[in-house]
Amino acid sequence: MDDKTLGGIALATMVAFLAVAFGLRAVLHHRRTGTTGFHGVSGRPGSAEWWGGISFVLALVLGLVAPAAQLSGAVAPLAWSRSPVVTIAGGALALAGIVLTLAAQHAMGSSWRIGVAAGEATELVTSGPFALVRNPVFTAMITAAAGLVLLAPNFVALVGLVMLVLAVHLQVRLVEEAHLRATQGQGYLAYAERVGRFLPGIGRLRTNPTNNTAARKV
Repeated sequence: MDDKTLGGIALATMVAFLAVAFGLRAVLHHRRTGTTGFHGVSGRPGSAEWWGGISFVLALVLGLVAPAAQLSGAVAPLAWSRSPVVTIAGGALALAGIVLTLAAQHAMGSSWRIGVAAGEATELVTSGPFALVRNPVFTAMITAAAGLVLLAPNFVALVGLVMLVLAVHLQVRLVEEAHLRATQGQGYLAYAERVGRFLPGIGRLRTNPTNNTAARKV
C-alpha cells in the first residue's frame, strides 16, 4: 500500500477508536450511572496537573492530525517505515491496543472516569486486567497509539506519541494516584504495593510506616 493509503487507514482507525472509546463509552456510562464520566482537566492553569490534562488532549489531536497530514501529502513517512513488516506490526499493535482499551474500560464498570472530581470515591477495581496493572486503560491506549504510529509514521505522529506518554505519566502520578490515596486510603495503598503501575511488577508503591506516605518502588 502507498503512503497516502496507510495514512487514510490510520486516520479512519483513530476516528473509530475515539468514537467508541470516548463517545460510545460516555453514552453507555450515562445510561448506566446518569453521568458521562467526564470531569475535565484538573489543577490550576499552569500547574503540572493542568499540563497533564492539556497534553493528553493535544496528544489525541495530534493522533488525528498526523495520519490526516500523511493522507493529504503534507508530511512524508519516515524513511525506516517503508517496510511491510513495520506496517503489519503497526496494524497488529493498533488492533490489540484498541481491543484491550475497550476491555479494560468495560472491566471498570461504573467506576470509569475521565479525570477526577475532588471527594468523589468510586469502587476500587482490582480484578480482571486491573489485577495485572493498575492502569490497563492507559497501557492499552499507548499500545494502540504506538501501533498507529508504525502504521503511518511521520514526525507529527512521533511527537503525538511522546506527548501521550508524558501526559499519561503526569495524569497518573500527580492526579489519579493522589486522588485514590485520598479517597481509598489503605485499600488503594495495599493494592498499589502488589500491582505495577503500567506494566506487571513495575512501578509498585511501598508504604512508609513512619509517615503513612507512599513512594515508588524501584
